[in-house]
Amino acid sequence: MEGLYCGSQNCYDVLGVKQSDSKAVIGRAYRRLARKYHPDVYKGKDAEEKFQLIAKAYEILKDDEERNNYDYMLDNPDLVYRHYYRYYRKRVSPQVDIRIVVMVTVTIISLIQYFAGLNRYNDAIRYALRDQRYRNQAIDLAKSKGLWDVSKKKGKRSKEEIRAEEEQILRSVLEESLDIRGGYRKPSVFDVLLFQLCFTPVYLFNYLRWYSRWIWKFTINKQPYGLEEQTYLTRKKLKLSATQWDAFSIEMEEEMRVKNASNNKYKMYRRYMKNHKPSAMQLD
Repeated sequence: MEGLYCGSQNCYDVLGVKQSDSKAVIGRAYRRLARKYHPDVYKGKDAEEKFQLIAKAYEILKDDEERNNYDYMLDNPDLVYRHYYRYYRKRVSPQVDIRIVVMVTVTIISLIQYFAGLNRYNDAIRYALRDQRYRNQAIDLAKSKGLWDVSKKKGKRSKEEIRAEEEQILRSVLEESLDIRGGYRKPSVFDVLLFQLCFTPVYLFNYLRWYSRWIWKFTINKQPYGLEEQTYLTRKKLKLSATQWDAFSIEMEEEMRVKNASNNKYKMYRRYMKNHKPSAMQLD
C-alpha cells in the first residue's frame, strides 16, 4: 500500500524472511543485508534507495506494535482507512509515558491552586491593613507585645525604612491573629489536588467511618441531631460547599453585627472585650 510501511513492497520480502520468523532471525537478516548493500560497499545507482528500504523494513519489523499493525494490514488489505489510521497514530501520538503526563498535569494544577489561594489570602491581609478598624487593633496588639516602638530602636534610619518595618510588624500581627475564613483563608498544601489524590484512601476511610456513625446514631438509634449535625444538614440542603458555607457564615455574622450595633447590651459586651484586649481578630 503506497505511503505506508514499505510502500508497494513487502517488508518481509525486502529482508528475505518469512512472516513467522522470530525477531532474532529478522535481526540477522538485516545485518547481513546492511553489510552487503551499504553505500560504502555497494556501488549500484540505487545503493542509497535500497539501503534506506532495508533499514525501513527492519525498523517496522523489529517493533512489536509496528509489526502487529503491518501483519494486520497484510491479513486485511481491504481495510484501507483503518490501516492509514493505525500507521499515523503510531507516528503522531506523543511517545511519552501517560503516567508522566498525568503527574505533570496534576502538579501544575496543584501549583495553580496553591498560588491562587495564596494570592487571595494576601488580598485579605492587604485589605485588613488598609481598614482602619483592623489596623488599630493590630497596633494595639503590637504595642501589648512590645513590638511597636520601632522609632526608638538604635541606628539612624529614614522615615521610609521605619514605615516599612511598621507595616511588616502589622502584617505579622494580622497573619498571626486575624481569623480569615472561606475562600480567603491561608492556603494549605493539603488542600491542593496532588495531596487530595495521594490521601484519597484516608479521606475515603474517614468518610465511611463518619457515615457508619451517622447511620448508627441517627437512623438506627434515632438520636436527636446536635448543633454540628444540624449545621451540616442545613449546608447540604442549601447545596453549599464547606468554603461557601464559611463565607455565608461571615455574611450572617456581619448582618448580626449591624443589628447589634444599636443594642446597649451588645455595646457593653464590646467595651468589655476591648478593655480585656482579646488576642484574636476576625475578618468579618
